[in-house]
Amino acid sequence: MDVTLHLAQDPAADALLGRSPLAALTGMLLDQQIPMEWAFKGPRTIADRLGTEDLDAHEIAAMDPEAFAALLSEKPAVHRYPGSMAKRVQQLCQYLVEHYDGDAEAVWRDAGSGPELLRRLQELPGFGKQKAQIFLALLGKRLGVTPQGWREAAGAYGEPGSFRSVADITGPESLAKVRAHKQEMKAAAKAAKK
Repeated sequence: MDVTLHLAQDPAADALLGRSPLAALTGMLLDQQIPMEWAFKGPRTIADRLGTEDLDAHEIAAMDPEAFAALLSEKPAVHRYPGSMAKRVQQLCQYLVEHYDGDAEAVWRDAGSGPELLRRLQELPGFGKQKAQIFLALLGKRLGVTPQGWREAAGAYGEPGSFRSVADITGPESLAKVRAHKQEMKAAAKAAKK
């Protein structure tokens, strides 16, 4: 995996996301209740604080939970909720160690179909159906992981030419379109409640 992503809008963070399957999964995990750029910059911040060039599932899984939470809580914090997200990142890494020998790319490397890949992603700690579908769309649209039926399994996020999620971001212009789409969806949901 070595592609150029533009999710963090930060060259060093985006370079890590484009070459590290674990960093990409971790960024997706962090992408909730904070701006997406902040979430996807998180893996680079974690690696920097660990003094490494990449994230290692074995290392993170084995860390003392309090020490890892403190690492994510240093200013500026990696997430609005650094303690709970540190726990989730460790759970993700522990799952990857237990089921994939710590190799994040193994989650999708030999998936025989889109539905199988979606199931594997949904089994990851912290990945519900929507997050799994968005990540599946990111894999298909940006990372060239296209098992048969991937677009259908990704749902609306797999549609070509859409601007629904991080899977559709290729730079500042598409980021603005994705952000506008999310604002429209929030406004529609709010109006539906009235």
